[in-house]
Amino acid sequence: MAEQLKRILVVDDEENTRLALTRLLSREGYEVKTAANGLEALSSLRNNPAELIITDLNMPEMNGLSFLRELNREYPTSNVIMITAFGEVESYLEALNLGAFEYLNKPLRLEELRKVMGKMFPASAKREENH
Repeated sequence: MAEQLKRILVVDDEENTRLALTRLLSREGYEVKTAANGLEALSSLRNNPAELIITDLNMPEMNGLSFLRELNREYPTSNVIMITAFGEVESYLEALNLGAFEYLNKPLRLEELRKVMGKMFPASAKREENH
């Protein structure tokens, strides 16, 4: 039986980050959608649900923590990885308290992202190990 493709939403105001993550994750076999900020992401999720949301912390209009709060109201079971170039203990703790699965610093390393995603989607990770 074929595994359903995992859908990922990448939310980041930096176009280069969105493009790089889209390329990387698409090569890994994921279906990737993107949004430039939290408001755009919420709109996207209404029509295109995602199994994983990778969101930046610092964005205009709606930052990552505000987006995470809104996700908790509308999509409480969302799997979220928070990414940032400006990691601080306070935002790290707040993101985890709001339900983020992990908090990673930019620039992202593919191996680190794979490891976190393997914890989130253990069945997928097991299949990859067997290949």
